[in-house]
Amino acid sequence: MRPLRSRNYRLFFVGQGISLTGTWMQRTALLWLVGTMYADEKTAAFWLGVVGFSSQIPALLLTPLAGALADRWNRRRMLLAAQSLAMVQSFLLAFLALSGEIQIWQIVALSLWLGVVNAVDVPTRQSFVIEMVERPEDLTGAIALNSSLVNAGRLAGPALGGLMTALFGVGACFLLNGFSFLAVILALLVMRTSPRSRQPGTKHVLQNLTEGLVYAFTFPPIRALLLIMALVSLAGMPYHSLLPAFTRHLLDGGPKGYGALVAAAGVGALSGALYLASRFSARGLLRLIAIAPALFGSLLLVFSLNRSFPLALVLMPLLGLGQMLLMASCNTVLQTIVDDDKRGRVMSFYSLSFMGVAPLGNLLAGVAAREFGSAATMAVGGVACVLGAIAFTRRLPRLRTLIRPIYASKGIVTDVAAGNRVAASECSGAVNGGGENRTTSPSASQDRPRFVP
Repeated sequence: MRPLRSRNYRLFFVGQGISLTGTWMQRTALLWLVGTMYADEKTAAFWLGVVGFSSQIPALLLTPLAGALADRWNRRRMLLAAQSLAMVQSFLLAFLALSGEIQIWQIVALSLWLGVVNAVDVPTRQSFVIEMVERPEDLTGAIALNSSLVNAGRLAGPALGGLMTALFGVGACFLLNGFSFLAVILALLVMRTSPRSRQPGTKHVLQNLTEGLVYAFTFPPIRALLLIMALVSLAGMPYHSLLPAFTRHLLDGGPKGYGALVAAAGVGALSGALYLASRFSARGLLRLIAIAPALFGSLLLVFSLNRSFPLALVLMPLLGLGQMLLMASCNTVLQTIVDDDKRGRVMSFYSLSFMGVAPLGNLLAGVAAREFGSAATMAVGGVACVLGAIAFTRRLPRLRTLIRPIYASKGIVTDVAAGNRVAASECSGAVNGGGENRTTSPSASQDRPRFVP
């Protein structure tokens, strides 16, 4: 809880906690609404994939640009604008649902709206954390606490959403979510932030974007972290969108049962986030990143073969645990090794690796589920995640070799010889300088980027 010593972070923590509970409540209600619009399981799964695609495809196109702008503009104002637009979207959904006239095309259109908002909000919020935390040593804890916050909302929101849907209908969930945004908007308004040091905006935003792209994808550790996240997002994460159809048609569950399953995943994810928040260092996280997709993929395969609701309720926390260990660990390692002036762009690529790739996964999963069923689609995704974990594990020794000097230069590891500390400085200079320094440094020429399979 050390990051809560910072006033701005404390305000954000409370406001975002309330808002995220409403967000997960709306997400649960919306997916259940779509899943129950059609009597046929395969048709319902298809439209769930389409809605998931429409809510996330803007991230594929806009997130990198948003990250570049977050390195140039005032991040607090960007967050205020994004949260306000998300609030309007919730109220529109509530109006349509309560009027009884809501149709699938309206849901798809409003999901696109929210996707545009999230494409700006997520990378800006990720890079804004460092401005809210007063002590640099609290950054790792703040990142993990953010993940804890998301999953606390993921725990309370779906359970509340399932109950509210059963008692009052989905419109009530959308309405409550709209009001929940007021908490985080108020927190952002009363923050006192100091202007951060920024380079004069002499470069075009597209030049900034290209610079960040080269910086991220020519350094193997950053590239490997982004690729393993993208693979799991493409193959494994779409199970969220298929879950309503799977629950209703294969587990014989209702809205309360679906909410309970999503909340159970939140229990596991919250446990993983709290474990990461309790750590005092980023050491050992690469090993977790190798284990997490294997755990997640294996459990997803078992889950797809299961037809018992009680067993599904046992498996969901473990699925949430594997997913959270991967996402939060990748986030922490990236934030630890990245340069401050490129943080917004790298975090936009991180957001892109799960928000931008996920719509493609949702669309493919929806099409595959219409042909083969949701269970078979989940099984294939689980196998792909396990194969990705094996490929990442094979690259682990080289990634450790490249990251260790950076950790040494930042004092994260202390048992490094003096010669290695010099190498750490050279390595850090090579990364900070982009491609030019890599070509002039002897160590950089040996570490020329090779894309991780």
